Amino acid sequence: MSTLDSLIVDVNDGFWTYLLIPLVICAGLYFTIRSKAVQLRLFPEMLRVLKDKAEPGPDGGKTVSSFGAFTISAAARVGTGNIAGVATAITLGGAGAVFWMWMMAIIGGASAFVESALAQLYKVRYGDRSGTYRGGPAYYMQRALGKRWLGVLFAITITVTFGFVFNAVQSNTIAAVASGSLSGGEAEWFAPAVGLLLAVLLGLAVFGGVRRITSVTTVLVPVMAVLYLLLGAAVVLLNAADLPRVFGDIIGGAFGFRELAAGGIGAAIQQGIRRGMFSNEAGLGSAPNAGAAAEVSHPVKQGLVQSLGVFFDTLLICSMTAFIILTTNPELGGRQGADLTQSALTGSLGSWAGHVLTLVVFMLAFSSMIGNYYYGESNIGFMIDKDGKGNAPGRKWVLPTYRVLVLAVVFLGALGSVSVVWNLADVFMGFMALVNLVAILPLSVIAFRLLDDYVAQRRAGLDPVFTRDRMPDLTGVECWEPRTAAGPAAGAVPAASAGSAGERG
Repeated sequence: MSTLDSLIVDVNDGFWTYLLIPLVICAGLYFTIRSKAVQLRLFPEMLRVLKDKAEPGPDGGKTVSSFGAFTISAAARVGTGNIAGVATAITLGGAGAVFWMWMMAIIGGASAFVESALAQLYKVRYGDRSGTYRGGPAYYMQRALGKRWLGVLFAITITVTFGFVFNAVQSNTIAAVASGSLSGGEAEWFAPAVGLLLAVLLGLAVFGGVRRITSVTTVLVPVMAVLYLLLGAAVVLLNAADLPRVFGDIIGGAFGFRELAAGGIGAAIQQGIRRGMFSNEAGLGSAPNAGAAAEVSHPVKQGLVQSLGVFFDTLLICSMTAFIILTTNPELGGRQGADLTQSALTGSLGSWAGHVLTLVVFMLAFSSMIGNYYYGESNIGFMIDKDGKGNAPGRKWVLPTYRVLVLAVVFLGALGSVSVVWNLADVFMGFMALVNLVAILPLSVIAFRLLDDYVAQRRAGLDPVFTRDRMPDLTGVECWEPRTAAGPAAGAVPAASAGSAGERG
């Protein structure tokens, strides 16, 4: 097993170092420049859009709002990677990895905007349920690029990665932290009991459908975020005198001459970018699956919301983990992963903080399992049905079978070691990102046209509305019907004006 693990690590390091990291950086910089830094200049607009209520469905039925879709994607983003992943990045790459994680989030916000706007544009109505949508990279690969085989390849990869591998990792982390906190790691029955409990709870959520998932995560994500941030703020305040040193370590580790001579900068960059993508998923192709579920008046709105999700995950949650660890000035060589974060908390606040962290890890990881499951469900719907609408005859058994397998993996994941699984997850995650980035690079021009249209309508004082007759040259767009038979939506500026105004902006 150790030989297999070492082989996977070697392949993984070469893949990320020589192919994926350069591609991620170049794509993010291109999207940032081409969109005139949409993730920064429209930040106030992100906050405004997040408060929008869901647009009514075609029959007036209840739909998923921007905030609901944001919480589904945040549920998958904000997980044990925010605790264990950041700690691992600091252990292997030093404090400088935090800086490169921040940089990854800033330029990755543009990648998140492009992929999520495209997912909204090319979404489809799922089955006969009004206001229920499916979408994501697999859908725009088929509908915009005309390459269904590429969409199927992506759908298989994301289903295995998120539905099975990442969910096993999350349940294992919950079991490990809870065992150390509650049973002292001695009771052999504890891990199976935790696995069974997680499988039952997840089953209650996933068998209720996407709206049940939304209702669960809408409550869970804000609670877990606030609780963890309060815990971290207490540690930072107690060690406030160390903050100048911490920032010095982060900047020095990213650019210092000592680190350059020792090869530490390369490790900091690699760990920062890899763990940054693992945490915020910018450009990975996962969050667009949740973004496509929202009912909004313009695809750009969901692109902006998902960009905000990247900042929420990395610049807020991951940064708090980094400050918890670095302000306590731990010995990085002795511990890593969630154990490092836990030791930093207990060292500053006392042993009770370890129990609180157990609750936080449960909330983070369980919400991630819900979001991970949904990504798999969405892409299975694409694979079993050529139009992705869930209407394939004789395939009703597929989704129930998937749900049962996910619950089984969650139970089994709580029982064993997952070092090989974590490394395999990195490989699958990297391959997912590669396929998605190859697709959105040529399609990004469509996202920028949508952005120009949106900006022009906002400058005209309107709440932007998009209908597909505003860009009649686009093929594969199913939704976004004109709201009137006469043409563009009432009150919207003409599409030609939108393009010229956007170019000036």
